[in-house]
Amino acid sequence: MKKRKGFMISCEEANINCDKSQYREASFWEKFKLNIHLIYCRACRRYTAGNSRLSKLMQKDDVDCLNEKEKAALKNAFDKELSNNN
Repeated sequence: MKKRKGFMISCEEANINCDKSQYREASFWEKFKLNIHLIYCRACRRYTAGNSRLSKLMQKDDVDCLNEKEKAALKNAFDKELSNNN
């Protein structure tokens, strides 16, 4: 793989830099190159926006988990539907 010079990076590298930037692991130059890439690449802009939304959702504290009784009831409902369809 050739090492590129300059500010132009591939979409793959932009996605890696996006992930690193999100976790505050990207250097100044990686962030700079990512922002240059995002100016002209619509697909990477969408990836970055979606990635940011997903991270914000995961950082919220209002995640509710099912207790054992609810899990068993859900499993029984799934099993019942599966047996009805067969």
